Amino acid sequence: MSGNDTFTGIVMYRKNYREADVLTKVLTREAGKRMFFLKNGKRPSYALASETLPYTYATYEGRLNPTGLSFLNTAKQATHFRLLNEDIEVNAYATYILSLIDAAFEDRVIITGWFDQILAAFAKLNDHFDPQVISQIIALKLLPDFGVPLQLQGCVMCGELTDEMDFSDKYHGLLCSKHFNTDRHRLNMTPKALYYLRLFSNIDITQVNSINVHQETKVELQRVIDLIYDNTVGIHVRARSFIEQMDTWQQALIASRKPKVGPNNEQQ
Repeated sequence: MSGNDTFTGIVMYRKNYREADVLTKVLTREAGKRMFFLKNGKRPSYALASETLPYTYATYEGRLNPTGLSFLNTAKQATHFRLLNEDIEVNAYATYILSLIDAAFEDRVIITGWFDQILAAFAKLNDHFDPQVISQIIALKLLPDFGVPLQLQGCVMCGELTDEMDFSDKYHGLLCSKHFNTDRHRLNMTPKALYYLRLFSNIDITQVNSINVHQETKVELQRVIDLIYDNTVGIHVRARSFIEQMDTWQQALIASRKPKVGPNNEQQ
């Protein structure tokens, strides 16, 4: 693409560049991830200030260069997923999702299918779907793109799918009870968490209308996802660390609000 190109995109992030300029990364449907130079983008009068805010989805016109920076001229039909900017928790998970996409694919690689999945994910986040669940679906579905496909159809040793299964990080898949002894560090997942691990790895997020997962199950599933990303994929994005800090703050806040019990079991 060159000259005056028309394309759809989702703004991933902005960062300051020089005194008055801005660099903005956009996930485009037609040309993959591109970095755009916004001349005078920091000025209050910049014409595309609203259309280049993070998590904005719009149709843009500009120049998509084969190398180096690209440029934006106009934007129309912009959709602002307001909750992603206004709610700190939703914002953190949206950033986490885009960070995984950024890590999984090189710039300029066309990923139309993933563009559609991210757009659907952001629409659901904006509609108050559980942000942790949405991020877990994305994280699991991205694993093959990181070169870590999971074997979840049956036991990695014999192919059987029984009522008693577990997940092996060592073999990147399921083990039936007959082969539990092949990995003494298997994860001892509960049947419910294992069910969601299999479901989320294959679900099309555009088809998700409602989903409700108990907190204990989400925590267990997150432990498995983090283990896979830390040990096998080998990345731990900054946004994930922030989410972990947020969880710690929330737990501390809950603990501080619990009534204190005195030596005679009296509330203080």
